Amino acid sequence: MTIDRSITLHYAHGDLERAILEALAAMGKNPERLTTEDLAPVDEFHIGGRRATVDFMEKLGLKADMRVLDIGSGLGGPARFVAQTYGCQVTGIDLTPEYVDVANALARRVGLDKKVTYVCGSAIGMPFPPASFDAAYMLHVGMNIEDKAKLMAEVRRLLKPAAVFGVYDVMRTGDGDLSFPVPWARSMKTSFVVRPGAYRRRLDCAGFDITHERDRGEFAVEFFRELRARLAAKGTPPLGLHIVMGKDFQDKTGNMIANLERKLIAPIEMIGRARAA
Repeated sequence: MTIDRSITLHYAHGDLERAILEALAAMGKNPERLTTEDLAPVDEFHIGGRRATVDFMEKLGLKADMRVLDIGSGLGGPARFVAQTYGCQVTGIDLTPEYVDVANALARRVGLDKKVTYVCGSAIGMPFPPASFDAAYMLHVGMNIEDKAKLMAEVRRLLKPAAVFGVYDVMRTGDGDLSFPVPWARSMKTSFVVRPGAYRRRLDCAGFDITHERDRGEFAVEFFRELRARLAAKGTPPLGLHIVMGKDFQDKTGNMIANLERKLIAPIEMIGRARAA
């Protein structure tokens, strides 16, 4: 089995749209009158959720006339947030067909299908012409991509000169074996977590000047501390990432938190600006 196929199977659910709509109905939401805020608990599949998205996007300098690429767009929450908040035209691409189908369906339900489109494809071979986008970003995607040099070169191909590329990925910050499974992988076979220095080198070689970098490890630990307190007080809500991650949700999140607390990994923000060719 190829790595891409293994990754697709890791994320596949089988009946994800129905599960999300049933959870929303259990919360008293009308599936025909949804907002992006209604969906935020389930469609922001990265550490920090919507809070992290808001903080990150503020640093990209997005404007209403921009065409923006969301790499590894998942269920599409960040892309819908960008389209609604900044007025951008956003294209998302993801390897998992079910995620693409659900993302497009949810975009229609919140009335953003004219501003956001999702397609299925690989981040290291995207079906777009050169210099198609004014900005790009990826949120917790690089951990599943082994060839980061090819990834960065492909992103640079698609960006106009001086365009911004934002990365918010889990990266290696300490030595030691990671505990698995985690949200992005069941084992080391599909987990390609590397140190920030590797990202810096690959970005530089691809033609990006790094303008911002921030370690969000402490933010991540505090985020999960608050999450645990809420769950202990109120129990698991109907809508959340447990729907996306499936029956081993607790094992995946527990291992990720342990890896964070042992300072083996941390979510890192890194922003590059494309140099002129």
